[in-house]
Amino acid sequence: MLAIIGGSGLSKLGSLKNIQRKTARTPYGAASAALTFGRIGERDVIFLARHGDGHTIAPHEVNYRANVWALKKAGASEVLSIATVGGIAAALGPGVLVVPHQIIDYTWGRASTYFEGKGKAVQHVDFTEPYSRELRKKIMAAARSCRQKIRDKGVYATTQGPRLESAAEIERLARDGADLVGMTAMPEAALAREISLQYAALAVVANYAAGRGDSRRAIPLEKIPAVLDEAMGRVRRIIEELCK
Repeated sequence: MLAIIGGSGLSKLGSLKNIQRKTARTPYGAASAALTFGRIGERDVIFLARHGDGHTIAPHEVNYRANVWALKKAGASEVLSIATVGGIAAALGPGVLVVPHQIIDYTWGRASTYFEGKGKAVQHVDFTEPYSRELRKKIMAAARSCRQKIRDKGVYATTQGPRLESAAEIERLARDGADLVGMTAMPEAALAREISLQYAALAVVANYAAGRGDSRRAIPLEKIPAVLDEAMGRVRRIIEELCK
């Protein structure tokens, strides 16, 4: 079953049919919101709003362990994360869709593993390729099938939030090799790997990152809602194609 985690700009899926909502409780506490079960086309889908139904949970306050665990327990085998990001690379301006292939983690203080606690054995997971190659290919194929422009590959820098970054911080991320900056890829991706979920992201560039493009002196926050409204329409079309 496919699970979709909606981020900023995608708090629900209008294309879901035969909807049922179920509260998700886990050994790690409650998920961000009730799980929404339904169908898109011929495929069963689970949807979860990462930031809660009313977008009230900040990135550093999301219970990532509960969210990912709840999706696995509900029967998901694949997880598509919809992520709103800032563009660091010059080619990644507002409205561009990207399927990232790598992550750099700059977060701190987040509960980031299931392998901890008294009496639990230490376990290590390979994270060389943090995103599922197979699921990334499926997303790219779906985009091509519905003729939506999308960029293959990008390095996603995950920052703590909720504030946006300074221009100097973005310069540092660029030197480190980052193309995109967001706040939710970690520990979500690592947790999915720990419990054998195929995980990939579809990133929507909402704005140029600080110090870049039209964000050179300040990020034009007032432009972001219109960018996301248009871009999420394309994201929904890709999701519908993915579910065929």
